[in-house]
Amino acid sequence: MIEFLDTVLSFPTVIFTFLLVVVIGYWLTVITGLFELEDDATWLGLGGVPAGIVLSLLIALAWLLCLIGSVVASGGLLIAVPFAAPAGAWLAIRGLLGPLRRLFPAGDRHSRGDFVGQMCVIRTGAATPDFGQAEVTAADGSSAIVQVRTTGEDRLARGDDALIFEYDKDGEFFWVMPYESEH
Repeated sequence: MIEFLDTVLSFPTVIFTFLLVVVIGYWLTVITGLFELEDDATWLGLGGVPAGIVLSLLIALAWLLCLIGSVVASGGLLIAVPFAAPAGAWLAIRGLLGPLRRLFPAGDRHSRGDFVGQMCVIRTGAATPDFGQAEVTAADGSSAIVQVRTTGEDRLARGDDALIFEYDKDGEFFWVMPYESEH
């Protein structure tokens, strides 16, 4: 264990050890919700996956390669290890990007708020201030069954058209009102 710590805290591995500590701190803040994984790392030629994930993998792999290189190399070759490790890590991450990109599909990110302003059709026996479901069609043509509630005395029956005018995040339902379509 002492030999491992000596290697991790000596040149050249100590450079990447510090960066690995920063990565661990980053992920602790992501877990607490202070940061989000949204930006790409296209500036590194590693786009299509959130930058936090790409940089974390890059630093962790560079640290591992540097650790291995500092044990294997000696003398003058030790100077090349901190340059070879990130280069090797970058090449490995480039190879991993194909499978990783499938986990993070490109395109628009849709949210429930996209349904606000859309027409829907009541699909339960009735929609009241306490209960109801409706079918709404998204802009891409897909449909979804969503929880809906009416305001005041409005009561909508199965098959009635309604207008979604607000989303209640706490209750996770949409507020709807009757809509008279002009056929």
